[in-house]
Amino acid sequence: YSSRMSAPHILAVVGSLHEKSVTRVVLLHLASALKAEGGTVDLLDFGQTPLPLFNPDSAWSQAGFAELKARVERADVLLLGTPDYHGSFSGVLKNFLDHFWKELAGKLFATLVASHEKGLTVHDQIRTIARQCNAWSLPYGVSFVEKEDVRDGAVASDALRAKLIMLARDVRIYGALLAEQRRADLAGTDPGFLARLRK
Repeated sequence: YSSRMSAPHILAVVGSLHEKSVTRVVLLHLASALKAEGGTVDLLDFGQTPLPLFNPDSAWSQAGFAELKARVERADVLLLGTPDYHGSFSGVLKNFLDHFWKELAGKLFATLVASHEKGLTVHDQIRTIARQCNAWSLPYGVSFVEKEDVRDGAVASDALRAKLIMLARDVRIYGALLAEQRRADLAGTDPGFLARLRK
């Protein structure tokens, strides 16, 4: 990593529609830390920006999709937050991911999961999606527990704060490294998995 690299642009996706979502609280905390380190963060909250259920016959022509696609394309990192629902991630997040694949190739996924059961299967399922979309993912995710790690609309535990400091650091560094290589691969002529996306 070099200080000459541009800070990565991060799309933080709130995979919950709950008005008092702890997922949103933690994403906002992390977004603030990333901005303090010079990163740029675009918060995508489907409570504010509704996204219709994916329909391959109409999804790409629906109102607002072009703007959403542009936001995804600008991102170097997808920071994905979700509650743990029955050992999987939310339908809200799945619906978002269903709309994209090429736009995710070569980018970094990082995951936050609100879970009472460590959220391991949720992290793994999102990593599977990253792999299927030719994206990278951090080798770990951060899970947290409502009322233990998050209380009264704020991050409340030192353990979670420490994990988020680590995640912010790794998103910033690996996001920048992968973004630089992605740009080089798309602009170059060397063989590689991004060659098929060259214009």
